[in-house]
Amino acid sequence: MLDGALRRLIERPLGRMAARLARAGVRADQVTVAGLATGLLAAAAIAGGAFLAGLVLVLLSRLADGLDGAVAQRTTASDLGGYLDIVFDFVFYGAVPLGFALADPAANAVPAAVLLFAFYANGASFLAFSVMAQKRGLSDEARGPKSLYFTTGLAEAGETLAAFCLACLVPAWFPAIAYAFAALTAITCVSRVRLAVLTFRDPA
Repeated sequence: MLDGALRRLIERPLGRMAARLARAGVRADQVTVAGLATGLLAAAAIAGGAFLAGLVLVLLSRLADGLDGAVAQRTTASDLGGYLDIVFDFVFYGAVPLGFALADPAANAVPAAVLLFAFYANGASFLAFSVMAQKRGLSDEARGPKSLYFTTGLAEAGETLAAFCLACLVPAWFPAIAYAFAALTAITCVSRVRLAVLTFRDPA
């Protein structure tokens, strides 16, 4: 829901940073790997109770996630780079709730499991829709060049980042945040399935 507006807001500063990295010889896949490593460090920090450090690392990880595509546009984009970007994003989104579950299993394990279930179902709906959309030649340029067709929803990358940041700032709220965001994610999943029914029910 917020991703399109956020993209317009950060596109220019990200572009300037990406141009500097490209001139320095940094490759997009290196930025992607750095984003994953930083995201896993964020999850480890959260699991250890260092929530503010986790917050900083979460933000740095998502900065790298935004930069890798911009660097690729200024160097050489590849299918492998797009693949790694998607896979590493899913790893990050699973690692952070796991970190909160490990930080306080008694309070956070069940909410984290519910959130991860919602992420799993929503991820499946997203990937399946993208495959079918590409098969039919559908495109979405509103979000800039992407490796997959992106559909909008209540729970997207911007909302997920906001939820993670809020949980890092107020760790005691994680159960409530997890349940609320799982509900938003479930609504996104159901709405995408409905969109798929409307879009794909007629033979191509």
